[in-house]
Amino acid sequence: MSIADNLSQVRERIEAAARRAARQPDEIELMAVSKTFPAEIIREAYLNGQRLFGENRVQEFAAKAEALRQLEGARFHMIGHLQSNKAKHATELFDAVDSVDSLKLAERLNEAAATQAAGRRLPVLIEINTGAESAKSGLPPDSPELETLLAAAPRLEHLEIRGLMTIPPFGDDAESARPFFRQLRELRDRIAARHLPGVAMDVLSMGMSHDFEVAIEEGSTCVRIGTAIFGARTKP
Repeated sequence: MSIADNLSQVRERIEAAARRAARQPDEIELMAVSKTFPAEIIREAYLNGQRLFGENRVQEFAAKAEALRQLEGARFHMIGHLQSNKAKHATELFDAVDSVDSLKLAERLNEAAATQAAGRRLPVLIEINTGAESAKSGLPPDSPELETLLAAAPRLEHLEIRGLMTIPPFGDDAESARPFFRQLRELRDRIAARHLPGVAMDVLSMGMSHDFEVAIEEGSTCVRIGTAIFGARTKP
């Protein structure tokens, strides 16, 4: 199937999942995960109406960013693990960083954003390691550092903390991810109920090609779809 057909099919599945969950389809944003795919493939998705894209590596995206600059209205989010020493470059390349996993990284991003266009505020999500997997980045839901990061929000004047992101443990059965999605939603609800200064909890980024319908049923507002749109990747 073509990228156009794949996008159409994914959008239909998002709409159906939203209806099952008694939600409006326009509550869920589709992010096309374009990591490892060349600029021409991203352009094809853009020409078929896709505007939000996710990339995993700063250097990889830097190599194709110039070729994508003319795509008016396209937005590119950093969704992979970001080392703090690459924070400045990331703020120059990306419209948002969805994988903040430490106060140190948040501070570096804040400092970098402060040196750019006057008044810029970089949207960020806090990554939560719901599965407590040692091989994955993200803060544990009950981490003291999560509390420290939330408390620091008012002084991070050039960041907009907009919500949470997670990548649950992989399972062949999409249902195996449901408890982790629910855990993230419940954490979001608890944080939102505290009305913390400088902290918004409007975004729940969860769900990928194999489990996004379950994520939508559990409250996802942004699903990150790669394989179901672009096909299998040929390199890591």
